[in-house]
Amino acid sequence: MAEAVKLPKMSDTMTEGVIVKWNYKVGDSVKSGDVLAEVETDKATMDMEVYAKGSILYLVDEGSTIPVDGVIAVVGAAGEDYQSLLAGAPAAAAAPAPAAEKTPETPAAQPSVSAPAAVSAPPVASGDERLKASPLAKKLAQDKGVDLSQIQGTGENGRIVRKDVESFVPGTPTQSTPAVVHVSGTESFEEVAVSQMRKTIAGRLSESKFTAPHFYLTMEINMDKASAAREQMNAISEVKISMNDLVIKAAAAALRKNPKVNSSWLGTKIRYNHHIHIGVAMAVDEGLLVPVVRFADQKSLSQISAEVKDYGKRAKDKKLQPQDWAGNTFTISNLGMFGIEEFTAIINPPDACIMAVGAVKDTVGVVNGEIKPVKTMKVTLSCDHRVVDGAIGAAFLNTFKEYLEEPVKMLV
Repeated sequence: MAEAVKLPKMSDTMTEGVIVKWNYKVGDSVKSGDVLAEVETDKATMDMEVYAKGSILYLVDEGSTIPVDGVIAVVGAAGEDYQSLLAGAPAAAAAPAPAAEKTPETPAAQPSVSAPAAVSAPPVASGDERLKASPLAKKLAQDKGVDLSQIQGTGENGRIVRKDVESFVPGTPTQSTPAVVHVSGTESFEEVAVSQMRKTIAGRLSESKFTAPHFYLTMEINMDKASAAREQMNAISEVKISMNDLVIKAAAAALRKNPKVNSSWLGTKIRYNHHIHIGVAMAVDEGLLVPVVRFADQKSLSQISAEVKDYGKRAKDKKLQPQDWAGNTFTISNLGMFGIEEFTAIINPPDACIMAVGAVKDTVGVVNGEIKPVKTMKVTLSCDHRVVDGAIGAAFLNTFKEYLEEPVKMLV
């Protein structure tokens, strides 16, 4: 009984496929496991096996676009009527070129039907109709009179390919391939409801990223003098100064000299803030909090350090209040303590800029014409191009760099 061969769904997103090449023609005999065609899907060109047995009675034209589950071929006994199988089949999209083997008497919608050609299949062990081999390997095996069941395939999933047939010597064991170890396991996952904090973060940052036209400026800073100054200050200060405290102080001083960076986009207006409130990004279990160091340019390093430490403790204890993370005019995100050397950050609304700070690392540089070991740090300024232009952002970074490379300047 004739059997329709339908186009299978060969990827999770496939809706149709293109018949790139037929490996058999009308009249050829096929069996289950033969690679009938090459099919172009939405992800790749793949081999398609046939699971019917008999003579090919019908094939759509090469180049045809067929929907998933559409009939692409009919296999059955020679001379068997198959028209009823095509009656309800979806029409194939036109191929780029007409088939070459149609006769004038054949209707345009139907390929010609001819008697099966007298082609014998390559010798295959009778008990293995699913033996996998490429069409070329089968042809070579047939020409050489080799039994494919004696050949060890080296192709994907043990498929026999041309080189396996060419290198096979009858009467000698084939080269063994490494054993495939199948590891079994249990797939598992956990789904957690999105917290309100994560919802807020997702909403605000998505709006910022896809609304504000970001651009990025990166600069490398020599941190030798900043590191030395920090050591001297910690030798006499009751409150230990961190490198991040120096970054906050230098940024506040640089904002005072570059006030256009200390701004916000309000749609119909641009707000230039005269006060300097710096948000300091802090990671907590459920996401990211940004408490604000207010009037940071007017505070000493020890005051900034004490305030940031207090914020950090209260953030971990979930004791920060809404007013603690409101009112920022500029934001700093520092991942240097995690060994991150360089990254970019998404602007934290309503700010026009955010600065991403990397780790201080030991490297080699040229100092006064001599190659010496130096400490460097990279920072990247993310800017809202609606408010801040490249030259303005660059001027801010140069001032910021000047303060960190000569720390005494921001203390006077």
